[in-house]
Amino acid sequence: MSTLYFYDDVRARQFEPFALTRPVSELRAGTSLIRKRWERATSFSSAGFISSTHLANFEEGTAPPAVAPKSEIPAGSIIVNSRCVIPLDVKLDRFDLLMCEGMAAAVRLARSMPVSQFADGSIDLGSIQTSLGGKRIKGRWVNEVWDFIGSLTEQLVEDIPLRAGSLELRAPPDATTVGKEKIFIEEGADIGPQVVLDASTGPILIRRGAVIAPFTHLIGPIAVGRDSQVLGDRVASSSIGDHCKVRGEFSNTIVLGHSNKGHAGFVGHSYLARWVNLGAMTTTSNLKNTYGPVQLWTPGGMKDTGLQFLGTLFGDHAKTGIGTMLSTGTVIGAGANVIGAKTPPRVIPPFAWGEGEPYETYDVTRFLVVAERVMSRRDVKLSDKARKQLGEAHKRRWSR
Repeated sequence: MSTLYFYDDVRARQFEPFALTRPVSELRAGTSLIRKRWERATSFSSAGFISSTHLANFEEGTAPPAVAPKSEIPAGSIIVNSRCVIPLDVKLDRFDLLMCEGMAAAVRLARSMPVSQFADGSIDLGSIQTSLGGKRIKGRWVNEVWDFIGSLTEQLVEDIPLRAGSLELRAPPDATTVGKEKIFIEEGADIGPQVVLDASTGPILIRRGAVIAPFTHLIGPIAVGRDSQVLGDRVASSSIGDHCKVRGEFSNTIVLGHSNKGHAGFVGHSYLARWVNLGAMTTTSNLKNTYGPVQLWTPGGMKDTGLQFLGTLFGDHAKTGIGTMLSTGTVIGAGANVIGAKTPPRVIPPFAWGEGEPYETYDVTRFLVVAERVMSRRDVKLSDKARKQLGEAHKRRWSR
């Protein structure tokens, strides 16, 4: 049986603030992780990922490990470009080369290949298998890190009915339903009284164990993951992963999982990685006063995103203090702890600590103690391997 390997090319390895601590295949696009989309489409298991060397010790739940740099990928294996987001209804039989929008999305190896050939991320999968042509598939390419937000609404509209599968459409007796799009509620979800489920602009999916508190206004398209809590206010056009907490106005935002926005404050057109915690009244600006396109910092410099709406990208384990006000197009690095009443700069390096520039560096020992404490509250253990990987991220932290 074939197995999947996920390949972060040069472009994917620039997707900060996420690339410092996780491979792109472990990011959520629409309702689902990129890895899970390919596993679903092929019915194959994932054997590993190929990315930057500092992710060698990445370990998280059921995610596959990094492939050892001196090993070989066996013949018959399928290598997937992690930046290709395929639809949830794609079913892939045997293939040698998959093409999406003119670019190679996946290839089956005719012979084994050393991992070293993929080390710098420059190899094009299409160059591995060219003689047999390629099968075309539908999908979206994540060409820049902000594309996760730019395509979110469209992706959710496409994903939710497919993700829901055979889930029964039902209207909770104490909730008000609005609109003609479908509302999918999994058995075991708890919908409080006076909740408004507004499916006028897109479908709604609420997974088992989720809690929607009284007086919450959910506006589709929106997906709420397993065991997550939505605790009031207007929450719209978002993908909320498993084991999250959201309160206050919230829109057009992805939450990877295990992250908290437990208080009031507006968050829009943003991406929260894993183990993020936002202090009360943390607010993101997602629109410039000029209504012009938002610029965003990348490792290659400031870039024009072409998006009119873009908030903040929060790396893994990032935290904000009470009353933090974030400018349009802000990047907060992994492990950063931003406190104080001043509006911070639009680029906050990983493991930064303090009220403003010049930031101190969060002591790695103290950081790991806090990370372990936070994760244990959700019954997740910080493994020795994951601890080592976060330590490597701390050593490698990028600057503006």
